[in-house]
Amino acid sequence: MKEYIESLGIIAPKAVYRNLSPARLVEHAILRGEGRLSATGALTVTTGKYTGRSPEDRFVVDTPDVHNEIDWGKVNVPISREKADNIYNKMTSYLQGREIFIFDGFAGADKQYSLPIRVINELASQNLFIHQLLVRPTEDELESFAPGFTIIAAPGFKCVPSVDGVHSEAAIIVDFEKRRVLIAGSQYAGEIKKSVFSVMNYILPHKDVFPMHCSANIGHDGDAALFFGLSGTGKTTLSADPTRYLIGDDEHGWSGTGVFNFEGGCYAKCINLSKEHEPEIYGAIRFGALVENVIMDENGEYDFNDSSLTENTRVGYPVTYIPNTKIPGVGSHPKTVIFLTADAFGVLPPISKLDKNMAMYHFVSGYTSKLAGTERGIKEPQTTFSTCFGAPFLPLHPSVYAEMLGKRIEEHNANVYLINTGWSGGPYGVGSRIKLPYTRAMVSAALNGELEKAEFVLHPVFNVYVPTSCPNVPDELLDARAMWADKEAYDKQAKLLASRFVENFKKYSNMPDYIVNAGPKA
Repeated sequence: MKEYIESLGIIAPKAVYRNLSPARLVEHAILRGEGRLSATGALTVTTGKYTGRSPEDRFVVDTPDVHNEIDWGKVNVPISREKADNIYNKMTSYLQGREIFIFDGFAGADKQYSLPIRVINELASQNLFIHQLLVRPTEDELESFAPGFTIIAAPGFKCVPSVDGVHSEAAIIVDFEKRRVLIAGSQYAGEIKKSVFSVMNYILPHKDVFPMHCSANIGHDGDAALFFGLSGTGKTTLSADPTRYLIGDDEHGWSGTGVFNFEGGCYAKCINLSKEHEPEIYGAIRFGALVENVIMDENGEYDFNDSSLTENTRVGYPVTYIPNTKIPGVGSHPKTVIFLTADAFGVLPPISKLDKNMAMYHFVSGYTSKLAGTERGIKEPQTTFSTCFGAPFLPLHPSVYAEMLGKRIEEHNANVYLINTGWSGGPYGVGSRIKLPYTRAMVSAALNGELEKAEFVLHPVFNVYVPTSCPNVPDELLDARAMWADKEAYDKQAKLLASRFVENFKKYSNMPDYIVNAGPKA
């Protein structure tokens, strides 16, 4: 392995450690001063300047092979072959004479579509993270392991923007031609995880596999379901169902045979975490887990409510730390697809059904809303749109992913629902948050087929089908307008939100008319 490392340009490494156990990686991390153990045994680190992803520092190498495929713009920023290679040479020179940690694993629980990935780390703690987040190989698989993609993560290497052609000391450079990713300047482990996701979002559509930013679970009868949603919409909470098995919490593929988890682990938020409300995640913070930026006292006890370092406190752990998990993370074709949104305007119906074209429209839109008062200067709810519920990770044009969703919905006769986990009876500050038991009842009715027996009416503004009844949910709650005391105020607010949908969708050039016309009516 030393010869391999030197072939990359990392000459005379101090030591090369390949596929160490979590215990050994924890031992190295502590001896190297990278972190401390908590009272529960989790390795705890701080990530310095970068406590979250840095999308403005992400680049894609612009080469003739990919130039006409990549959806260039704010998300996919081009960097030249020359600049990328210069940074690669500087990074490998920086790593000379240092300890190197290597993990070989797979992205994709379905062996037919799994991508072998080699991750080369400067830090033992980051190597522990990716060991737990990827699908871990068997001994036999390691014997014949050949990387299909290589990721080199060196947080200690700092770019020089004026020389390297990047925006800051950090850079995440995805190179599809040379099948490698460079991560410089950032110790935030999520950059490694999401680089893998970006790669899969490019590779899998070429194999007619639909990559998805969603959670997934499966019932005892083998009926799989998908949950799409941005942060704060309830994706993790609602997919963690004690009556069903969790396939995965974040990234999946939908192939010709069914769905499969990309990962072998979870990367959960820790802010305001409590044993009472999220016992599974709370219990996963133990030996083998990596905790980032959570304040810990001298006795190793966490203060999950302390956001002094960041609101984005995180823990990475193997999916096997969560009870009721399906191993391997594969399932059948989904019978139900759920889009989650937390509408702080209080105007979207609590649940609505979407036909194929409506589903593609709302999938591309990826709507939720920020709350008034949660950020300085926000006086009213703010619309937030993230293309395909995963804008920062999509190398191809959104229409590619939308068409794949539509094709699968049609082929497998999947029911699609839009569920609002936000406000009812008025906007944030006036109305009230839709109660979780009601939302769970709607999800259950969608999953068990009971909702299909309901009568549906077309919403005149949002152009979605609204049920007039749902088991264990008050009928009046299902009519968003009826819940408002001031009906004219509802109409005005609904038109406002619809106009923002329409305005947002204008940015999607080359989107077919049948998708554009399936959206809200401003």
